[in-house]
Amino acid sequence: MLSINLVDILHRESEVISGIKTIPFAICCKIASDFGLKSREVEIIALKNDICPSRYQRNIGTIGIAGQLKLLSSRAAVVGCGGLGGWIIEMLARAGVGEIVMIDRDVFNEDNLNRQLFSTEANIGKPKSLAAAERVTVVNSAVDTIAHIISLDEKNGRELLEGSSVVIDALDNNKSRRILFEVCRNLGVPFIHGAIGGMFGQIGVLYPGDRSLWEGDDVPDKGIETEKGNTPFTPTFVASLEVSEAIKILSSLEKGLKGELLWFDLTNIELQRIKISRLDD
Repeated sequence: MLSINLVDILHRESEVISGIKTIPFAICCKIASDFGLKSREVEIIALKNDICPSRYQRNIGTIGIAGQLKLLSSRAAVVGCGGLGGWIIEMLARAGVGEIVMIDRDVFNEDNLNRQLFSTEANIGKPKSLAAAERVTVVNSAVDTIAHIISLDEKNGRELLEGSSVVIDALDNNKSRRILFEVCRNLGVPFIHGAIGGMFGQIGVLYPGDRSLWEGDDVPDKGIETEKGNTPFTPTFVASLEVSEAIKILSSLEKGLKGELLWFDLTNIELQRIKISRLDD
């Protein structure tokens, strides 16, 4: 009877906006409080009854009610909460991915201020994953956060990532990426890779059957970023592409960059798509 009453309230308090039955944020919060539920639980019940929480109204034309429900029911892991990771986490939270795991052992330094979304003059020295979790809470209180102040390695990787629907690479070195992809491969989880340096960058989507991009001992640990540094705008570009691929995977949209690497040079506005070979090729 409790759930029936809740659904009745959702229908009664909703209104049709641009053809979408929508429930205001304040009403969702009140229902959660009155029924002793989490905001995420109320939003999921609403979506299951074809009622869209107002915060996601602008998503529906692209991913639909069913896609939004899948997002809110999903867990995404972001490894690295700095230049790439901050923007990725922000967009995942705003899109309504229901649970975000954030992994980073590092703290903010002064040279992060030019590009890292969550770094401010006031939080120099603060753990990046904690700052990320705090930001998500004020952006979308329906999103559950799990913050780890730790480096992912061969020993803890499985425990940290188990249960994730997708894993997003926001790391700054290839040794860690190699470990991360192997953990994802063993878990059978899609791996979204992103890397930046100066005005260059790349993004790829790898699945368990794909060949690693970091095989062999001759793969350098760092790239062109050691010479070119990192600008404020390159991370936002790559992060947007990574989140786009994550949303497509989580909401069951078209395959996107599956099995491909997209490389770009913003200096000359050049983009190339490169095929990623599979283990059985």
